Amino acid sequence: MPPTPRTSNSPAHKARWGIPVAAGGALALIGGVLLWSPAGEADATPKAAPRAAFTAVAAGDIAEQCTSSSSSCKHPKTAALVKQINPSFVMTMGDNQYDDARLKDFQKYYDKSWGAFKSKTKPVPGNHETYDPAGALKGYKSYFGSVAYPDGESYYSFDQGNWHFIALDSNSFDDDEQIDWLKDDLAANSKKCVAAYWHHPLYSSGEHGNDPVSRPVWKLLYDNKAELVLNGHDHHYERFAPQNPDGKADANGIVELLGGMGGANPYDIEEVQPNSQKRITDTFGVVKLNFTDTGFSWNLVATDGSTKDTSPNYTCR
Repeated sequence: MPPTPRTSNSPAHKARWGIPVAAGGALALIGGVLLWSPAGEADATPKAAPRAAFTAVAAGDIAEQCTSSSSSCKHPKTAALVKQINPSFVMTMGDNQYDDARLKDFQKYYDKSWGAFKSKTKPVPGNHETYDPAGALKGYKSYFGSVAYPDGESYYSFDQGNWHFIALDSNSFDDDEQIDWLKDDLAANSKKCVAAYWHHPLYSSGEHGNDPVSRPVWKLLYDNKAELVLNGHDHHYERFAPQNPDGKADANGIVELLGGMGGANPYDIEEVQPNSQKRITDTFGVVKLNFTDTGFSWNLVATDGSTKDTSPNYTCR
């Protein structure tokens, strides 16, 4: 059994071994060998970055009516990224299938690419899912089934690690039933970190611009110390600094991530919003989110495999 190291910083001990008292540092006797560590050396040892407890992938505005037989078709290429990343689960932020999101369209297009991850996809509907001639959300509900309607509604929540995720239907934010459900869900949450996602962003620098329909939802999330909101609708990537529901910069606010680059034709940036930190268009890809028990960060990964943006490291409130 190796001897227990003995250390001392006392002036008498340093003097005994001929070490200047002013030099600082520490002595250690290990296995009969005296080792000297200069002052500050231990403090200079780099600390390992927090490791991700789990990884998720997110994107919205995904499947145009095309397949991999067309070289210009993008959703098979973004699906290839999901396969490579192999996340714990996938979040889609609406407009999963274009143009009218009929069941036969889901089966012919979305299912041929992103359908490979259907069992671990946590979707929400966008406005295109309401255009189905068979009825709003009919094709969406028929395709995803209980994955999208675990409790019989188009909104739901789930937990992973120290995180609580809330999937919402922004087509019906004027529905008191959904808002009351959200209030109850937040009140019952016991996880430290909270993220929510839906289709229509409160803030966007793109062609659709800001959509105030979600302001009451933002206020509920803000009041309950949520960390992250993910949206689609505008076909670009955008990262916002933490802000409050009124669009004011707030260190204790919510971080918004707009990820509408899953495969649909890109939109232009039109009016840059005050707290927008990064905007990228004409790039298709997915957001790789790294969640720890106390925070999160992400990377925007393009279809060529390159990283187009890296977020700051955020700590849960």
